Amino acid sequence: MTNSHAQAGAQRYVRLLSIAGSDSGGGAGIQADLKTFAALGGYGMTAITAITAQNTLGVHGIHGIPPETVRAQIDAVAGDIGVDAVKIGMLASPGIVRVVAEAIDRHGLSNVVLDPVMVATSGDRLIAEETVAVLVRELFPRVALVTPNLDEAALLLDRAIPDAQALDAAADGLLALGARAVLVKGGHLPGDEVTDVLAQAGGARLRLASPRIASENVHGTGCTLSSAIAAHLGGGMGLEPAVQAGRGYILRAIAAGADVLTGRGHGPLNHGHAPLPQRKVAAG
Repeated sequence: MTNSHAQAGAQRYVRLLSIAGSDSGGGAGIQADLKTFAALGGYGMTAITAITAQNTLGVHGIHGIPPETVRAQIDAVAGDIGVDAVKIGMLASPGIVRVVAEAIDRHGLSNVVLDPVMVATSGDRLIAEETVAVLVRELFPRVALVTPNLDEAALLLDRAIPDAQALDAAADGLLALGARAVLVKGGHLPGDEVTDVLAQAGGARLRLASPRIASENVHGTGCTLSSAIAAHLGGGMGLEPAVQAGRGYILRAIAAGADVLTGRGHGPLNHGHAPLPQRKVAAG
C-alpha cells in the first residue's frame, strides 16, 4: 500500500503543539490553546503537564504529570506528526521545565512562545518557587518570545511595575535575564487604555495600545494570546506581525464574549467568534 505522504503534491496542516496544564473549566490552559489553534486554522496537539480542578471561581486542585510522561507526549507528537510552532504554558516543577528544554533541543523545535504561567486570573499561585529560577535559566534563551503579564513580570523581576511608563524598563529587565524577545502585557494596570510592549534583544521595540474592553470574562487571556501568536508564527508570520495579529484576535474574542454568562466568576473568551478553515501547506 502506497504511503500517501510520499506522493508529490501532498499537503499537511499547520502543526501547533501546546505544552501546558489542563483547565477542567475549559477557559484556559490546554483547552483554550486548542480552541485558539482551531479558530486560527491550525492543527492542535498537546503535551499535558498538569491536571487542574478549576472553574470560573478559581483553582481547587493541581496534579502534576510525571516528567517522563510529559517527555513521552512531546516525543510521540514531534517524532511522527512534526511541529511548526509551540506554545508553552504551565510548568509546575523544575523536572518538567528541564524535560521541555531538552525536547526543544532534541527535536529542533522553533517558533516557541513561552507564557510563564505563575498566577491564575483568580489569583491562585500555579508555580512552585523553586521552579521560577529553572524556568528562566533553561527556557528563556531557547524560546522565540516570552509573554508575561504584569504580575508575572513583577515576580520574575522582584519589583513592582506601577504604570505604563515602567513597561519598557520591565522589558529591558526580562531581556537581561536571557530572553530573546518579550511581550510585557499591561492589561492589569488601571485606565481606559491597555498598553503592551514588545521588545527584542536586537533593540527592536513595538508599543501596542488599545481601548480597554469592559468584561468580566477574561479567564484564559494569557493562554489565548500566546497560543494565537504561536499559531501565526507557525503559519509563517514574522514575530512583530504575529504579535499584532494575535493581539487583534484576542481583543475580538474578549469583545465577542463580554455579554455571555458562563459560571459565577471570571468566564472565558469567545474563542470561536470568527473561525478560519483549517490551513493546508505543502508537505515537505
